[in-house]
Amino acid sequence: MTEVNTPETSNRFDEAFDRIKKSTGMRTQVEIAKLLDIRQSSISDAKRRQSIPDSWLIKLYQIYNLNPNWIIDGETPQFLGEQRGGALQVREGGDAYGRKPKHYQMPVSAMSAPDQGQDGWKENVVETVTVPEQFHRPALTVVRMDENDMEPLIARGAYVGIDKERRTIRSGALYALDMPVEGLVIKRLLHETESGRFILRSENPAYTDQALAAETAVERVIGRVVWIFQEI
Repeated sequence: MTEVNTPETSNRFDEAFDRIKKSTGMRTQVEIAKLLDIRQSSISDAKRRQSIPDSWLIKLYQIYNLNPNWIIDGETPQFLGEQRGGALQVREGGDAYGRKPKHYQMPVSAMSAPDQGQDGWKENVVETVTVPEQFHRPALTVVRMDENDMEPLIARGAYVGIDKERRTIRSGALYALDMPVEGLVIKRLLHETESGRFILRSENPAYTDQALAAETAVERVIGRVVWIFQEI
């Protein structure tokens, strides 16, 4: 029996593919193909079949913890387990085996550019924030977002947790970088295999992409974004 593609099935595939693009920060089929380590023609094949391959769903879960059911049908939750590269909703658990959960008072630093003559971005404490135990880690730095270039994913005024021990770049994830003139910036890093560059992408489409040589990007990475606290 020949499978007939109806407008409804076509719309479902396109909607699923749009969810993949929006949740990963990718904008083109070329970028999605690189992320999934597939040929671009594989995307055309999947669109013709009107089916998201299981291998894509597994890869997206491994990298971003994206819920396969959310990708296919929009069924919540969007993430399974720890959300990677996105905003976290904090839920306080009950006492574990009679132990009261700990909280840590963490200093919050500004993201502004360093003072003239200062060698690179330094942690300049402007306030403190209480962090639940499950989001604390030894090399944690917390900053307050002071621009709108990562909206709607990260709103201005959000608290962003950065793990300074996680400096190995994984294409598609969010990182904090120390940039000349700008200070600390948060961007999604995308690796361009052909050029050997990293693209620094904002979530806000009003901002243009930036590009850095791979070795320069590695040197400028402060750490990986591991959580975001903000009002929704």
